[in-house]
Amino acid sequence: MRTLLAVVGDGTAAPLLETTLHVAKRFSSRIVGLNAQTTEYAVVFGGEMGFSISSEVDRTLEREGHDRREQARALFSSFMRQHGISLGGPAGDGPSAEWREESGRQNAVVGALGRVFDLIIVERPAKLASLAEATLEDALFESGRPVLMAPPNAHSGIGERVLVAWNGSTETARTVAFAMPFLERAASVQVVSVEGGMTPGPSAEDLALNLTRHGIPAIGRHVVAKGRTPGQIYCDEAQAIGADLMVKGAYTQSRLRQMIFGGATRHIIMEATMPVILAH
Repeated sequence: MRTLLAVVGDGTAAPLLETTLHVAKRFSSRIVGLNAQTTEYAVVFGGEMGFSISSEVDRTLEREGHDRREQARALFSSFMRQHGISLGGPAGDGPSAEWREESGRQNAVVGALGRVFDLIIVERPAKLASLAEATLEDALFESGRPVLMAPPNAHSGIGERVLVAWNGSTETARTVAFAMPFLERAASVQVVSVEGGMTPGPSAEDLALNLTRHGIPAIGRHVVAKGRTPGQIYCDEAQAIGADLMVKGAYTQSRLRQMIFGGATRHIIMEATMPVILAH
């Protein structure tokens, strides 16, 4: 986890930067703060002939985008200075940082650029069908890299107490592999499976046993649903053990099915109060 791509959309991203800094301190990482600003024109209804481009709307959106970029840049710079992080210089033994600006839709830029980073850090979406949700999904489906979803409220640390939301799937197995640098440094790891939430595959106890062979202090257990959904149980269990990190394979079911019927990934994306490592 030596290279981190932190998506800083505007001046409200302080909790995301706090989470990023915890990771950077743990792994002596290089933090690249990214702001992407679209140059696409807005299209509005222009009369009976159909659609036309409104230059006034476009100028307004351009000004707003410029303001958000200035706020994001100022926040990133002041945050790094406040925490004594070298900004713009060469990477050293400890955390370092640099600022990067790109043109294009934020979600598309993150999905492409993130392919060369060890970890992509994005904010937890505040609502569905938002830019934050689109950015998270493009990071998951287009980058091929693990994604750390930062909660809206910063934690005091990350990765000491880890909950692995295990459902036996290929997606979760891949996510566990991506998360091994965190698991190897954890003080405790609980692998939790849920009644009604498993695909055909190894049990939580099977995974925990394998992790112990890597020297990881892991235990596995199976939780009875008692009327709760798997997503609810994973969040409840993580809070109960004081987890400061959850590891979850994303979208074992399709995105469309989860949008219509709900699912564990969907619930965690909207409700998790701790950082979550996701991969597909």
